Amino acid sequence: MKEINFIRSALFVPGDRPDRVDKAVKTAADMVVIDLEDAVPLATKNETRPKVRDKILQYKNRNVIVRVNGLDSEFIYKDLTELAVEGLSCIMLPKVERAEHIREINRLLLTAEKENGIPEGGISVIALIESAFGIEHAFQIVSEKTEPQRLFAIAFGAADFTLDMGMEITKTGEELIYPRARLAVACRAAGVAPPIDSPFMIDLKDMDALEADTKRAKQFGYQGKLCIHPNQVEVCNRIFSPTKEEIEYAQKVVQAFNESEAGGTGVILVEGKFIDYPVVEQAKRILRMAELISPSG
Repeated sequence: MKEINFIRSALFVPGDRPDRVDKAVKTAADMVVIDLEDAVPLATKNETRPKVRDKILQYKNRNVIVRVNGLDSEFIYKDLTELAVEGLSCIMLPKVERAEHIREINRLLLTAEKENGIPEGGISVIALIESAFGIEHAFQIVSEKTEPQRLFAIAFGAADFTLDMGMEITKTGEELIYPRARLAVACRAAGVAPPIDSPFMIDLKDMDALEADTKRAKQFGYQGKLCIHPNQVEVCNRIFSPTKEEIEYAQKVVQAFNESEAGGTGVILVEGKFIDYPVVEQAKRILRMAELISPSG
């Protein structure tokens, strides 16, 4: 699976449309999210699950994950026990609001992993925070530790958040400044991967607005963005990838740091700027990102 701290784009596809899964895996999306929650009617969730299982097995090397139903639903247990197969390396859990939800999904995953012979802790979790309560408890959620420790990331769901708040989403996104910032700060403070931003949903044909929204998410410190249409993938991949100039500067920073350490020099200057450890770590992360991007990415 692509590292959970390097997801530029995650493309949603309905679980009851196997043909769309086939198309989605051919895109350049870093991750394909088969949706068993909002995209599938209540009456057909049980019959959809085997179709999703087949696609997980078919594309086990393509970073295909599943958005399961919420912990408060009647479907979550079977979602996990029937889909915890080889190739399911990650799930997305909706409506996460408190640290107890992380402990509960860990408990359910342990049961599913044991029943299906999957290594304990092998299935990662992307927790979808999409309510005012979840936003206000973000730090507690991202700080929660499980046993065994699972790879863990946060995603923001703006549609349900604005519904919860009685607001409307706008193209310019001023109403999302606070929740976006709070999630990004919480992840950084807790030492977990940067969050993944909500999809842009207002006008799928307005690529300029999508690009502006994606750049805003990057400025807040997000690592990538959820996508609801294949035409959003290229924009997200491009904006969340390091530029040539960023890579070249990062190389200079790391080289200068290594030379400084070897020579016992305390002060590091690159292009007239003082370089400290956080800058060096960011430079190393940029270089790592560049290594992970495929030639077609």
